[in-house]
Amino acid sequence: MDVVRHCLGLPGAREDYPFGPETQVFKVGGKLFAIMGDGRISLKCDPALAIVLREQWPRAVTPGYHLNKRHWNTITLDGSVPDAELAAWIDDSYALVVDSLPRAERERLASRR
Repeated sequence: MDVVRHCLGLPGAREDYPFGPETQVFKVGGKLFAIMGDGRISLKCDPALAIVLREQWPRAVTPGYHLNKRHWNTITLDGSVPDAELAAWIDDSYALVVDSLPRAERERLASRR
């Protein structure tokens, strides 16, 4: 799966490098929804689901690396998680961030779908 293409294909998604050239950050509305580097991607996640995913995928999914471990998971991009699952997790992370944006911004993004 082309993770970068998937992230940038989401409405309003932007790429940034605030932590240096090795770490790609994906934002929507100025807020992070994905951080990628060193063969891993960190995604925002509902706290209850985060625990379930860590239990289901113990080798690939761990608490967010250098992030709020309750709200973020870090996924190793080694092919062990099926592409469809990973895409759904990226979409969920994006949706959580979009839901936290002001209504006008959410409406603007919805009109771009």
